[in-house]
Amino acid sequence: MTKMMTAASMLAMLLGAGPALAQAKVMNLAFTPPADSHYGDAARAFAETIAERSDGAFEIALRPAGALGGERDVIEGLQIGTVELTISSTGPIGNFVPEVYALDFPFLFDDYASAHAVLDGEIGQELLASFQPHGIVGLAWAENGFRHITNSVRPIREPADLAGLKLRTMENEVHIAAFRAAGAAPTPMSWTEVLTSLQQGTIDGQENPIPIVTANNMWEIQDNITLTGHVYSPAVVAMSAIHWDGLTEEQQGWFVEAAQAAAAASRQTVAANEESGIALMRENGMEVIDGIDKAAFAAAVQPAYDEFADRYAPELIARIRAAQD
Repeated sequence: MTKMMTAASMLAMLLGAGPALAQAKVMNLAFTPPADSHYGDAARAFAETIAERSDGAFEIALRPAGALGGERDVIEGLQIGTVELTISSTGPIGNFVPEVYALDFPFLFDDYASAHAVLDGEIGQELLASFQPHGIVGLAWAENGFRHITNSVRPIREPADLAGLKLRTMENEVHIAAFRAAGAAPTPMSWTEVLTSLQQGTIDGQENPIPIVTANNMWEIQDNITLTGHVYSPAVVAMSAIHWDGLTEEQQGWFVEAAQAAAAASRQTVAANEESGIALMRENGMEVIDGIDKAAFAAAVQPAYDEFADRYAPELIARIRAAQD
């Protein structure tokens, strides 16, 4: 028996599946957070839905913790067909699907309800459709969360406190420009390198949603977190167009349904983690800085808007803002 048992295999054993399981088509679902995370919950919901809908014809092998590489590596794998499925933050996706950069501007979304309404509505569906010409099929918008800043140099209470801090950002030029405008020294890198870089002091801090901070016990290597909520970071459930095109229309419907189940699971976990995560971080010794002047931080990153808004779908950004009025 292999060390790794997929969700479909476990379900089939419980149900007493017969020899037909041996003919199941195995597809990898890659993501960078650990299995015990909101991404892991989403991936398990995806795998269970596919196992049920396909009656065991498809097995989804979960590949957590960057087992198949960082997010950019995995997206490239989707394009060439070496990876079948992923749950990814949008951070690196703009490098492949430029329209997605519209979601990455700081302080664009008011709150979770507004973000969900936009992504589940017409705008979100248009953005998912924009993936396909790039060899990727966007199946559903899942959750990552509002991003916050951690570091071990000093508490960040105002934009001036960012000065000179070496902060890891995603490989996303809008994020890089925003932190540079605010005075930090942004350092783009794959998530697979971040924890080691923090431990070695190569970088001072990073920015991520609370569920990523808690799933990685970041209090062991970071002293402070400032609840800036500077960017709403969705996740996308995506599939290689090469493998999508090999499915029947009925099977494609199963995969869309599974992605929607994954999205719902991720949002549920993020909501629960947001509620409990602040207390958990404090219990483990992190200083949590809340109640900052978000308008001051928004003003500090305004040059990123000035630099990139006209380049990346300004009409779409305007529609996102209008949808929240």
